[in-house]
Amino acid sequence: MRKIIITVPVFLLFLSAFFVSPLPSQAGTLLYIATGGTGGTYYPLGGAIADIISKNMPDLQVTSETGNASSANIKLISGGQVEMALAQNDIAYWALKGMPPFREKHENIRVVASLYPEHVHCIITKGSDISGIDGLRGKRVSVGAPDSGVLGDVTAILKTAQMNIEDVCADFLDFNSTTQNFKDGRLDAGFVVAGYPTSSITDLAALQDIDLLSFSDDFLDALRGEFPFFVKSTIPAGTYRGVDKDTVTPAVLAMLICDAALPDDVVYGFTRAFWENVEELRKAHPQANHIHFETALEGATVPVHPGAARYYAEKGMAVPEIK
Repeated sequence: MRKIIITVPVFLLFLSAFFVSPLPSQAGTLLYIATGGTGGTYYPLGGAIADIISKNMPDLQVTSETGNASSANIKLISGGQVEMALAQNDIAYWALKGMPPFREKHENIRVVASLYPEHVHCIITKGSDISGIDGLRGKRVSVGAPDSGVLGDVTAILKTAQMNIEDVCADFLDFNSTTQNFKDGRLDAGFVVAGYPTSSITDLAALQDIDLLSFSDDFLDALRGEFPFFVKSTIPAGTYRGVDKDTVTPAVLAMLICDAALPDDVVYGFTRAFWENVEELRKAHPQANHIHFETALEGATVPVHPGAARYYAEKGMAVPEIK
């Protein structure tokens, strides 16, 4: 794991030879945050978080990296390739327990903060004959990139509809590839799970007449009965050009997670800097308007890192015990 980077300027090393008492060195901690593809929300938001923390904590330098989102990001943490990541709450739970789509338990992931709802966007063309999930059977559907949270959510949604991936003509595409394939006429439907508005869909809607599939209350009740991580939510009318009605859809929660092995004081300082400067984050990306301290631990499905827990306890917040 890339953790502590100690930087000592050469001239200090030279001067130290002339002094009995050595001069102090300048220490810094370097952290990497795995985000998502450039067409989603994780990528710009993760970059903004990295910039804000680095600016407000001179001894903590944070760098964001593109990734394949939730499932892949969790594997990066488990493999010691990054220290932090953005991931969905449901995928994190499945990872902790070693449930599909994971083949083994990923027990070293910890929550730093819950961030915002991520809405299921099921994109269809305007005037499509697809009026419900059952209408996807036999259609050309983008179901999310391999190892992504999108694929996990789509699998759950199809299971609730008594379908599986093999019942559709599945393409395993990321956000940008999904919208590009719509532009090229290669898809009938495509799933994107992200906070709204997400740039890849905004760009698509500017060029092509699209719609979003709404889910019935009965379907959402059945989905939540089997997969309680989902919540019923709405993408407001007008969020995307041409989508002029509210879209009722399931949502999950985006979380900022980290490696359990990170030192408590590092995570404490990160958590404090994040919340003390959250207004800067809201200026950087509109989705940050949905990030609030009061819901910092809402929907947490894996244990809270002790460093983050210490900060929340100091602020009088009850920290859930999750095993």
